[in-house]
Amino acid sequence: MTHAVTSAGSSPAGEKPGKALYGGTSSRRITVRDIAAAKERGEKWPMLTAYDAMTASVFDESGIPVLLVGDSMGNCHLGYESTVPVTMDEITLLAAAVVRGTKRALIVADLPFGAYQEGPVQALRNATRVVKEAGVGAIKLEGGERSAQQIELLVQAGIPVMAHVGLTPQSVNAFGGYPVQGRGEEAAQQLLRDAKAAQDAGAFAVVLELVPAELAAEVTRSLHIPTVGIGAGSECDAQVLVWTDMAGLTGGRVPRFVKQYANLREVLGGAAKEFAEDVVGGAYPAAEHAFH
Repeated sequence: MTHAVTSAGSSPAGEKPGKALYGGTSSRRITVRDIAAAKERGEKWPMLTAYDAMTASVFDESGIPVLLVGDSMGNCHLGYESTVPVTMDEITLLAAAVVRGTKRALIVADLPFGAYQEGPVQALRNATRVVKEAGVGAIKLEGGERSAQQIELLVQAGIPVMAHVGLTPQSVNAFGGYPVQGRGEEAAQQLLRDAKAAQDAGAFAVVLELVPAELAAEVTRSLHIPTVGIGAGSECDAQVLVWTDMAGLTGGRVPRFVKQYANLREVLGGAAKEFAEDVVGGAYPAAEHAFH
């Protein structure tokens, strides 16, 4: 770790949190150097998904330091049954919108299924496209040992990479659903190897999805890069949620690990019904809404 990162991580007692990821006073874009410094000083931080400029601007203004343009857009934004159909065109288009809607957050974009599995050269080509066309600050891809060569080439080319191990949604057809990963000694050791392989390849952080809390805590202690948990207990360095789950916009059942902080589905539905009733009843538009 460089001296500059170490210095950024130091914070004398009583100093205002100007360097903090959440609640910090800096107005510049957060970078992976800031993420490394947060790990060093033991700071936990939040991450949310975002898929459009307006929502991203709300989260950015709220101080969320890292926004993920995830392939979860397939399920909650584009109407697909899984993340598998999401394309590079869709990721690039929506990532560019999120970048335009923000000023401070580090924007991370997923490489979708089929965009990096052929090997490092394919991964570099597609990652380069998102960085150049959308302006994101980092790329996320799934896999530990199996994606180590892809991660290494991207990092060598100057593209920061966030890895993703445990439950990897792009492998839903192989998993036969979305089961918890890492249960049992053999599976736990493989997950630990995957996380370390991602770190050794140069990843600046690793997402742990649907992993037993005790195993996630062990992985977090074993790595010098941050872990980002989603259904992985409280000991990870950061936590991420799909924003439509977090805000209660998702219909039907949500995963056990989700805490809903609002009920936007009810709020939006109520607003739509009130608008409709005003139109039908002649209350809208009123005189103050008309031009003369």
